[in-house]
Amino acid sequence: MHALRVGGLTPLTTIDFPGRLAAVVFCQGCPWRCGYCHNPQLIAAGAAPERPWQAVLDFLARRRGLLDGVVFSGGEPTLQAALPEALREVRAMGFETALHTAGMYPERLAAVLPLLDWVGLDIKAPAQHYDAITATPGSADAVQRSLDLLLASGVEHECRTTWHAGLFSREELDRLGDGLKARGVRRWQVQECRQGQRQ
Repeated sequence: MHALRVGGLTPLTTIDFPGRLAAVVFCQGCPWRCGYCHNPQLIAAGAAPERPWQAVLDFLARRRGLLDGVVFSGGEPTLQAALPEALREVRAMGFETALHTAGMYPERLAAVLPLLDWVGLDIKAPAQHYDAITATPGSADAVQRSLDLLLASGVEHECRTTWHAGLFSREELDRLGDGLKARGVRRWQVQECRQGQRQ
């Protein structure tokens, strides 16, 4: 089994895992090409890891009793086959676990949901705009399946949408929120796309 490919580590966050003090592990690699990507340095799956996974485990061992949890972000964490084992290792150390995902791999998400205490799921746009934003045909269908799995799991979660009027209209954003609420999403956050992120 290959070790998790780590693109970076934030030692402490109070905002990425609601109600917990946490560290954030940034996972290397993402197959989508969103023009406003906040972490473009993490897109290349084959890039050299920023640090070994064992170094992250060593860091976490020193933070027992100080941190509540660990967030796996990216990039796209579910891209990596090593994610389930990494989650099990972190949970065995006594930490709660959270995942930030764009929902592009529903089956892989289903496999790790039992290992998670919280999920932040990106809902990038209304379905008709997904392919243009992600540069990946069929991306909306995968996300809808992931949302269904997340809602059925009972795992605590939040959906997030990064919005700019150049991506889709305010009216479409409002309809997206109404649709998520109708499906059972109770927490939805809208993040304004910063101009410096757009390409």
